[in-house]
Amino acid sequence: MSYFLAYCKSHRGTVFTQYQMLRAERQLCDVSLIVDGNEFPAHKSLLACSSDYFRAMFKDHTKESKATIVHLKVISATGLQNILDFIYTSWLSLSLSTLEDTLEAASYLQVLGAIPLCSQFLINTCDLESCCFVVNIAFKFYLTDALTEAEKYIITNLWRLLQEDLDDTELLELNVKSMINIIKSNDIPRVSEKSLLTLVLNWLQYDRIRLGYAKVLFDNIRYGLLPLDTLRKLYTQTDVPLTASIKCMIIKAINYHSTPSKQPLLQDKFSTLRNQKEWIMLVGGTANDTFVENVLGFDVYSHKWRSVTNLHLKVQHHCTCVIGNFLYVLGGETPERAQYSTKDSSLCVTNIVYRYDPRFDQWLQVSGMLENRAQFSCCIIDKYIFAMGGRGDQQTLLSTVEVYDINRDTWTKCKDLPSKMHGHAGTVHSNIIYISGGKTDTQANSSKDVYSFNRLEGQWKKQASMSIARFGHQMATVKDAIFTFLGIYEPFSDIEKYDPKTNQWTRLRPLPFDRFSYGLVVVEQTVLLLGGKKWQDSQEVPTQNIVGYDTENDCWEEICSMAFPFSGLQCSVLQLSDVTESDEKCSKVHALKKVQ
Repeated sequence: MSYFLAYCKSHRGTVFTQYQMLRAERQLCDVSLIVDGNEFPAHKSLLACSSDYFRAMFKDHTKESKATIVHLKVISATGLQNILDFIYTSWLSLSLSTLEDTLEAASYLQVLGAIPLCSQFLINTCDLESCCFVVNIAFKFYLTDALTEAEKYIITNLWRLLQEDLDDTELLELNVKSMINIIKSNDIPRVSEKSLLTLVLNWLQYDRIRLGYAKVLFDNIRYGLLPLDTLRKLYTQTDVPLTASIKCMIIKAINYHSTPSKQPLLQDKFSTLRNQKEWIMLVGGTANDTFVENVLGFDVYSHKWRSVTNLHLKVQHHCTCVIGNFLYVLGGETPERAQYSTKDSSLCVTNIVYRYDPRFDQWLQVSGMLENRAQFSCCIIDKYIFAMGGRGDQQTLLSTVEVYDINRDTWTKCKDLPSKMHGHAGTVHSNIIYISGGKTDTQANSSKDVYSFNRLEGQWKKQASMSIARFGHQMATVKDAIFTFLGIYEPFSDIEKYDPKTNQWTRLRPLPFDRFSYGLVVVEQTVLLLGGKKWQDSQEVPTQNIVGYDTENDCWEEICSMAFPFSGLQCSVLQLSDVTESDEKCSKVHALKKVQ
């Protein structure tokens, strides 16, 4: 005997439609739900099928199972109306004005199918005007998805919300959990720490009951990012009581400001920028044969540009390095100091050292090097800056090495190089300095020599020579290998890799075309070469592209093109607070105007 199972797609919808018609005509309704004097006829069977609350209510042993009228006192008429419409039609009418009533009814009556719809509605309608309401409703009804999304929206757009008068904004009505999550966040763009502190103080004073949460909020303020006058006012204010531990953090931050030269050594969570990401700093050099004053930032992942700051001294043939997320710019040639010199020269070699703090967008002139230096190299070991060799006044070559102690803000002499040299390159591997190439006082041509310096031993040691003599080139350390890249006047475009363990050099895939006077920086395992010049028809021609060398796969790739030719620059990676897309566009335009 054979049989088959058939399914009618329209039957379920027809049943719901017929139930709705019966309710509208008040036919076969066996119960009336009364809320605030309003009567809602319904069918016990459908209510029990849609709600665990009604299923329990209408069991045989309850008095409501035989009652024809049931009074509901907790929920509102509007909420019940919306939930009954949902039960009978599967459609839920939602608006911000009725959402709370609807959620209360859905939660109380345990109509669970309606709650995710309310949550999605909150996510979809979250905007500047409603975000604070949304996050509070989501918190009240434990809508975790909506709460997470609404808090993310507020964090991203907090700078816009703070543009309004705090007395008139719903920010001060935020629930405790969301306020704590916001202040804990590392991803708040375009909001100063001072503005966050003001928000916390105003939020705590908006309802004095909240003062019990002062400690957890103050524990997440980054005091190192607050100006000195703000820290002093916070310490002496009496509106919000401060615990002893909070006062200690404020005093620590005041001391942090009192010794600015030591700040790179004092970095911790409380002086770390929020919403920060890596930007490649393009510092100094020339564009269109004009000295560049503007320091540009480049995001290698999004290919976006921004104007970061202006140099206090236009330079070329200088060095840069980063310690504690502070950018140091050392020495070089400058056209600015030459006007005060009695020598017949358009450029002047300087010993000046500036340090840039991205936290406060400020430059600080620290102690200058003992000697004026250009075309030298600098490296960092144990947060000490080593400046080595270079060209001094009147084109004299230097063999001297000096070390900058950040803690004391002083330069001291170190073991001299084996010979006077300039145009050499340097890098650090396992706390050992390596320098290569350059030109010496005894050689007119470029050198292949390589030396290493161990700070503990205090001596320079000769290592295996490069196979190519190089001058004005660059070195980079990636994992366990050292790479040397192109310099000036090289007949080929080969690069080499050095293994410090075996003291051996290996030739690698050459760059497609020659290049010199470029900026170099390492991002993850890729070495980027930015701008520079190349030889073409016996002339120096500026290049505008950025190329990357994949050290793992020994291959080159063109990343993008710069908007203008840039050469003689130095590059370092700095963590900056992120900006919005519109800010980046404005910064790029501003940067181009500065350069051009």
